[in-house]
Amino acid sequence: MFRPQLPPERLREVVRTADAAGLEELWLWEDCFLESGIATAAAALAWSERLRVGVGLLPVPLRNVALTSMEAATLHRLFPGRVALGVGHGVQAWMGQVGARVESPLTLLREHLTAMRALLAGERVTVDGRYVKLDGVALDWPPATAPSVLAGATGPRSLRLTGEAADGTILDAAVPPDGVRKARGLIDEGRTAAGRTGRHEIVVYLHTATGPGAEGRLGAELERSGGASTPGLGVAGDAGTVAKAVQRLVEAGAHTVVLQPTADEPDPEGFVRFVAEEVRPLVPRLP
Repeated sequence: MFRPQLPPERLREVVRTADAAGLEELWLWEDCFLESGIATAAAALAWSERLRVGVGLLPVPLRNVALTSMEAATLHRLFPGRVALGVGHGVQAWMGQVGARVESPLTLLREHLTAMRALLAGERVTVDGRYVKLDGVALDWPPATAPSVLAGATGPRSLRLTGEAADGTILDAAVPPDGVRKARGLIDEGRTAAGRTGRHEIVVYLHTATGPGAEGRLGAELERSGGASTPGLGVAGDAGTVAKAVQRLVEAGAHTVVLQPTADEPDPEGFVRFVAEEVRPLVPRLP
């Protein structure tokens, strides 16, 4: 993960390092008031040849669904097979700070997901929802194949919603392996209720630190994020130790594990090489 606590001008070197090292995926955030997810994703995709770039996540209260879908469609057409976009509630305090907080974030996310998936599938959409209102809107340049739309979630109702209305779920770094199992159960409840079948990608972030002072940096990160008292959260150590932590999340139901460096990671490019060259070979590939 390229954390937006780094200035945007650092992204190019991290991307080039990731591409050269053979890293499979690089993930980005759109946190207020740091960096745009779409702008950074477009740059990362353009600066790389094979890297899959994920954005987790775009806060829907900030975004008209037509605009989000236009941006998503453009990226998917320019870089087919290399884009993963997630949407979500956003941090409610931040949404209030910019005058975008809504009374029912769950309703907004459901309406946004339904409309966005339809638009990206090339449909003409008319809807008069509580928050999403479209009158005969269709994308002139939809992707050649309807892409997956992921959604971030934490609470039970939101997790069930991602099973119902999204193609995958993003879980943040506050979720240990036991939490992934519980989340997977709630997601499956939503999928069953909606009659959804097929693959539903589970993306999980993992607090990760390596090198000198790793345990101290991880501990400070967990304190800042409020996760210091959660058993099994985060990992600090060498490649073998990190790979075992990744595998525990995979066994709990994750398909993609994104290693999230600490905000004060002293060598972001070195962290990317560590993940690609030392950790990845120790983790079996999912079928």
